[in-house]
Amino acid sequence: MHIRPATPADSGAIAAIILPTIRAGETYALDPALSEAEALAYWLGADRETFVAEDGAEILGTYYIRANQAGGGAHVANCGYMTAASATGRGVARAMCLHSLAHGATRGFRAMQFNFVVSTNERAVRLWQSLGFQVVGRLPGAFRHPALGFVDALVMFRGLGPASR
Repeated sequence: MHIRPATPADSGAIAAIILPTIRAGETYALDPALSEAEALAYWLGADRETFVAEDGAEILGTYYIRANQAGGGAHVANCGYMTAASATGRGVARAMCLHSLAHGATRGFRAMQFNFVVSTNERAVRLWQSLGFQVVGRLPGAFRHPALGFVDALVMFRGLGPASR
């Protein structure tokens, strides 16, 4: 698997990955009715770097990295990751997260924070914890899951310095 910066030519493949996840409304606090153009504008925004994970010519996943906050919080990265349904269980999300941790460190970020991990997204929570993220906050009932109702969202954090590895 190879991870590289996204190009405009990747937009169709990225849309094919992110739109089903957004439409499902189970893991991202995004409007499920976003148009393809709106979803791509969000994922490929000028305030972030976007990457794709590919196996040969097939794009299996995508992630973005950006500063979590402006000014005094700009040293903490934030990321979003989505994997194609056909690639579930193949280590794509792990590879993208490892790439983002290394890339974030080279960009000068000192830590990474996930602001809103839906607690029922248990695979993601386990993966992030296995990569050194800790739950530093719980937002009770902050996410309205389409099938489960109001569920908690987690704030997860991990340093990027040598002591964190």
